[in-house]
Amino acid sequence: MTETPEKPANKTVPSQNAAAQSDPKIRSDEKPKRRAPARKRAAKPAKKAAAKKPAVRAKKPETAPAEANQLVVARTPDELRKITSAWREKGAKVALVPTMGALHAGHVALVEKAKSVADRVIVSVFVNPTQFGPHEDLDRYPRDEDSDFKKLEELGVNAVWAPTTDVMYPDGFTTRVAPGKAAEGLESDFRPHFFSGVATVVAKLFNQVRPDFAVFGEKDYQQLIVVTQLARDLDMGLEIVPVATVREDDGLALSSRNAYLNPADRGVAPNLNMVLKEVAEAAAHGASIAHLKAAAKVRLLTLGFEKVDYIEVVDAETLAPFEAEAGRPGRVLGAAWLGRTRLIDNVPAGP
Repeated sequence: MTETPEKPANKTVPSQNAAAQSDPKIRSDEKPKRRAPARKRAAKPAKKAAAKKPAVRAKKPETAPAEANQLVVARTPDELRKITSAWREKGAKVALVPTMGALHAGHVALVEKAKSVADRVIVSVFVNPTQFGPHEDLDRYPRDEDSDFKKLEELGVNAVWAPTTDVMYPDGFTTRVAPGKAAEGLESDFRPHFFSGVATVVAKLFNQVRPDFAVFGEKDYQQLIVVTQLARDLDMGLEIVPVATVREDDGLALSSRNAYLNPADRGVAPNLNMVLKEVAEAAAHGASIAHLKAAAKVRLLTLGFEKVDYIEVVDAETLAPFEAEAGRPGRVLGAAWLGRTRLIDNVPAGP
């Protein structure tokens, strides 16, 4: 259900005293030749108005903040357009934070960044089926819309775009976006459907919201580069804003899928970040990349991971193979399994 957009913050409601002072009928009762009676007659309505003021004033502090922070939820493209069009008519800059819900502290960091760069913030909450494979966790992916909306309202988010699958992919939908070179390798070697699904839904979100900024976390680093190239290559007219990975105290990158980890696996999980840091330091000092990758996989298996999909050292901008002598920043990316849970992470390498 769509809620009413918030009222402009500078709109005020005249008080009863202000209305009485501007009413010509009240002024006309004040006759110069009979000042005393006029004061007596004017005093009576003043007393009545004064008697009513405490009730009116007591309500305003309670209702005004609720109206100012009210979260607007759009479920259809028409509802979304009404919200964003009103913002653009006022010249507001808009930031979009795309999410699949199950919000955590990492998402909070994205929202705070969005608030720092734009006048209005809209968060999309949509579990995108086109980026899940046939045997992946679409059905069990964590969902808690009520909790998500409450968090976003507390954060001061202006609106949520929460379409259903039928709205995003109606009957007859056949178009897919094919991402470029940045989508090759790494995740695509193990999830070949993934980046086409991501590129398609992100392109739709950008066209629907038409933001000035879109905020993405660095945790899904390859995705960040793919989306950045998508926005640039298709002239979408927005800036992709990256946000550093938010971590637990032991180094584990925050992820909605961390909820799948049992206590034993949770104890092992931070080792992925530790090993990636070791690879990054050695790679920056010119160690053999091939040797580092092979050793890192063995080390992760020894530490308790059941399977390692990849450990790669790449150029931070292009995702081409990393060359320490080139003097360009690099990135170490890894994906590994604990039980049924697949963890991904990355750390910077080089200068």
